[in-house]
Amino acid sequence: MPFTPFHLGPALFFGIPLRGYIHAPTFIIANVILDIEPLIVLLLRLQYPLHGYLHTFVAAIGIGIAFGLIMFLLEKPLHPLYKKLLLEPQVTFKKSQFIIAGVLGTMFHVLLDAPLYWDIQPFYPLAANPLYDLASSSQIYLISAWMGVFGIIFYLLLLGVWTYKKLRKTN
Repeated sequence: MPFTPFHLGPALFFGIPLRGYIHAPTFIIANVILDIEPLIVLLLRLQYPLHGYLHTFVAAIGIGIAFGLIMFLLEKPLHPLYKKLLLEPQVTFKKSQFIIAGVLGTMFHVLLDAPLYWDIQPFYPLAANPLYDLASSSQIYLISAWMGVFGIIFYLLLLGVWTYKKLRKTN
């Protein structure tokens, strides 16, 4: 799903409700970060598969770990923003929760893309893609879109409850 908002659907659907257990901003961004690969391939007109090495489970694990560590290092300056957006509850996250969020996000990305694109080799170094065509693109897009709708609804409910509590405190 290069350059589409469809990866955000599952990211919000799982990331927002699990924000007390994994670092939601890391998980959400990790769900889309691998699409830097097709972007670079298209922009630079490279003679390289649109979904190359970054769209493998091996690379997804490595990128997820690295991204989780980067987000852990950025936590202190970004925490006020996450808190305002209600993406972090009143808990302090361990480094492992950032890493788990990064790895789950990137792995989920590969898992969603593998049935859609013949050029993905999710189990590299194996050249085959046994996940290709397990579901149609319209099915995956529809499921991702509905997950996005429910993720947004959950987030809006979260904002509503937070607003209600804040108003109730002031009265």
